[in-house]
Amino acid sequence: MLWVVGTGSTGLKRDPRARELTPDFPASDCVVRSASLYPWHDAGFRPAEFRDLILYQLHVGVFYAVDAQGNDKRANIGKFLDILGRVDYLRELGVNALQLMPIQEFPGESSRGYNGLDLFSPEMDYEIRGADLARYVTKANALLTAHGKPPVTADQLRSGANQLRCVIDILHLNGMSVLFDLVFNHAGGGWDDACLQFFDRQPQDNLNNSLYFTDQGWVGGLIFAYWSQDVRQFLIDNAMACLEEYHIDGIRYDEVTVIDTHGGGRFCQDLSGTARFVKPQAIQISEYWGDDRAAAVRTSPGGLGFDAAWGDRVREGVRTAIAQAAGGRDAFVDLGALAASLDNPPGFPAAWQVVNCLENHDIVYDGNQPRIAALADRTNARSWYARSRARVATGLLAAARGIPMLFMGEEFLEDKQWDDNVQFHSNLLIYWSGLNTDHAMQDQLRFTQDLLWLRRNQPALRSDSMRVSRAHSIDRVLAIHRWIEGAGQDLLWVVNLQEFNRFGYRVGFPGAGGWSEYFNSDYYDQFPNASAAGNGGGITAENVAWDGLPASAEITIPANGFIVFGR
Repeated sequence: MLWVVGTGSTGLKRDPRARELTPDFPASDCVVRSASLYPWHDAGFRPAEFRDLILYQLHVGVFYAVDAQGNDKRANIGKFLDILGRVDYLRELGVNALQLMPIQEFPGESSRGYNGLDLFSPEMDYEIRGADLARYVTKANALLTAHGKPPVTADQLRSGANQLRCVIDILHLNGMSVLFDLVFNHAGGGWDDACLQFFDRQPQDNLNNSLYFTDQGWVGGLIFAYWSQDVRQFLIDNAMACLEEYHIDGIRYDEVTVIDTHGGGRFCQDLSGTARFVKPQAIQISEYWGDDRAAAVRTSPGGLGFDAAWGDRVREGVRTAIAQAAGGRDAFVDLGALAASLDNPPGFPAAWQVVNCLENHDIVYDGNQPRIAALADRTNARSWYARSRARVATGLLAAARGIPMLFMGEEFLEDKQWDDNVQFHSNLLIYWSGLNTDHAMQDQLRFTQDLLWLRRNQPALRSDSMRVSRAHSIDRVLAIHRWIEGAGQDLLWVVNLQEFNRFGYRVGFPGAGGWSEYFNSDYYDQFPNASAAGNGGGITAENVAWDGLPASAEITIPANGFIVFGR
């Protein structure tokens, strides 16, 4: 501990750069331990190229946790090492990057994590202690052995920091990157007197004198004083420690808009530039909602210098269309607006620089917007209407340009909102048990797996080239053409958001000749659907121009479904 004398008070403080804390927060001491004691096994890992990323956002405390008998134990809060129980699942799902919600120390046991206090120390409630550690060591070593790597010992996993490193290490061995979510727009509220707040011991009623914070609040905390070189360096050092000491492959920066509008523009440039110098292969993603969205990804002096930014156009466009379709077969679905939402946001140099999602931690948090399955059918989230429209929504996310991101549970039709307080909202936990009994969830999971692997295996889906060749609101038919400029590899994605099959429906194709039916969403309803409405594996396009394309064919499109054609 540090003894600090200030004009407001005098007393003990935790070192704000402490890498670990003792238990019983906030009555914690700082632990002095080398950050290099964990025996990394990931030297051969290379993260996916930025444009090839498929993100999966999760919250460590509520994502997954079972006891030795396999029973759900998330009422006691999930731990870092619990993620090891889902490594095989995530690899098979097809995502290649996990975006962890904030894991820095926050007050209390339950939180979304955006109220961090000790930014260099991992959340101690995510740490396994005592005799329970043995079975996690066994699990970690089984995963290491599967990749021909030497085992770890219980002593090497005794600290929470090393437990987090072990998870990242094993995810790397399974081909998955890891991103941290860093909160540099404010420090959390509800502070104890030994933490970062009032570190300089200024009078609490005179925050204008603070060396570290402004007097401006944000979501219960105070915004950092970005005018201070010491504050800027403290935050930059925190990001560098995450990159170097935890081998992470990227950072998502929370609410950069707040930083920028409170004098932190230069700090963002220094932060993004330093991180890029230290680890250029680590993607930096900004949550930026300013009027000029592209400022987030422009280089200095006119921009903030991040690699990518969260987008909301695709999310709002797809969610609006699904909500309109839920009005029934006679409701109007504005496919023109949906098509416009798939355009590149103005000013972004490359399409991959936008991160798209249909759900995230804010959107579907308890009391906010419904999850896609519930949005698709407000009365029954397991009905054919919910299942089929949810498949269409996920398909549009996969077809769109940019980096797609799934939120935990979205991949298997989870319809409940979520909450970080597992003790009072156990009814809002992801329904993992349903994968053993609920055929709709099983079918949706298989659908999502195959869809994500289609995106990973088809380079055209990661290119910048895209045109919406048909957006017919009356018919509710949308056609999306994806290709690689100069190399072809064309795909045609045809969506029918009407509640009946369309037979002999003519759509334009990029060229005449044979086209294979690569993917049919109807096949996954009561998988495998022997009566799926489709095209027998392929079609032959004629030299009849249509939809602004040089060829066309009459095809079958399933109700509330989509077909993907490829050469």
